[in-house]
Amino acid sequence: MYSFTANQAKTQFGEMIAKAQREPVSITRNGKLSVVVMSAEDYAQFEELKMQNLRRILEQSDHDIAAGNIIDGNQFFDELEKE
Repeated sequence: MYSFTANQAKTQFGEMIAKAQREPVSITRNGKLSVVVMSAEDYAQFEELKMQNLRRILEQSDHDIAAGNIIDGNQFFDELEKE
């Protein structure tokens, strides 16, 4: 992944956009990763993958509920706090 500092991204905006059309570009601020710039096509694919994953989780939840694999919400959060 190509990387720009925030200042480089500002002064070389056109170059950054051109590189982001080919692959995601990271932008750092004060030496730490701040944002990632990607093409609109890559972003759309990323969003579609997120939706597919959410649909899969919801489908699995429906199956769990139908099978009686459920727990009380308070119990669930109590277990999370123990970790």
